[in-house]
Amino acid sequence: MRRDLVVIGASAGGVEALKTAIASLPAELPAAVLVVLHVPPYGESVLPRILSRFGTVPARHAEDRDALSRGEVLIAPPDRHLVVEDDHLETTHGPRENGHRPSIDVLFRSAARWRGARVISVVLSGVLDDGTAGSLAVRQRGGVSVVQDPADAMFPGMPESAIAHGAADHLVTADGLGSLLLRLTSEEVDDSPRPVTDQMRIETEIARLQERAMNQPDRPGSPSGFGCPDCSGALFTVEHEEIIRFRCRVGHAWSSESLLAQHSEQLESALWMALRSLEEKAALAGELRLRAQERNSRVVADRYREKSEDATRAANVIRQLLHAPQDGNVW
Repeated sequence: MRRDLVVIGASAGGVEALKTAIASLPAELPAAVLVVLHVPPYGESVLPRILSRFGTVPARHAEDRDALSRGEVLIAPPDRHLVVEDDHLETTHGPRENGHRPSIDVLFRSAARWRGARVISVVLSGVLDDGTAGSLAVRQRGGVSVVQDPADAMFPGMPESAIAHGAADHLVTADGLGSLLLRLTSEEVDDSPRPVTDQMRIETEIARLQERAMNQPDRPGSPSGFGCPDCSGALFTVEHEEIIRFRCRVGHAWSSESLLAQHSEQLESALWMALRSLEEKAALAGELRLRAQERNSRVVADRYREKSEDATRAANVIRQLLHAPQDGNVW
């Protein structure tokens, strides 16, 4: 048996990395190639056109029920997970993972479940850590994990995370990916099956919104005490080797780093809402003070003046907190 499925994930800086990597792929590569790039959920993605211009292998967006076949690069469409299901692909609107749809971990995990040792995962440029848990899943099932050399990546966060968690069998520059993949796909590999864990099975089915997984009474993990940023539901802690992840009942999943980053965004949003409320309170109290002065109601005017000054002082504190992240002092 030989490796015949390549799954590639990229985020920030990923277009440049993908252009170089896809350009390095030989036309005779004996493997299907699937790509996830974090993209906004709205608008049209022109990534297939870009990659088709730079590579010898044509690229297009994957469609639901596409067969796994060689000779083209299939890319996850915007706002859809790309999921391997037996011998074909599905594009699903399942719960976001690490705040993304499409998610790299979703693709890698589903490929690992169905193709085992035949999978080669590739983590390219990006921030935070999407792709690390998926790479570990690939290795767990006997596949091989490739990571872009952080020194070669525009944003080294994702490659560094994979390396730090032991999810990198090979380091490669983007322009060296093609020759490495050609070598890896030509090697004979151990075809003895490694079991699919219940956790892997449930998580891949959640990405497909399968009812039996969504309603599974014995969910993976234990209560964490934290809330899901996407739906406010309770998060369960899911541990695998040295990776700690979180997943809520309806399926949203977060790595530790992505959960921390999302809470930071929510905190900033809450501070902006507090600032707006305080500014409006100060302005309203100021207007009421002026009306009280017009009626010669000094006591009432003084009370509104104090309220306006209190709100202004509190707003200044919020402004300082909002300014602080620029200097790295807060969250």
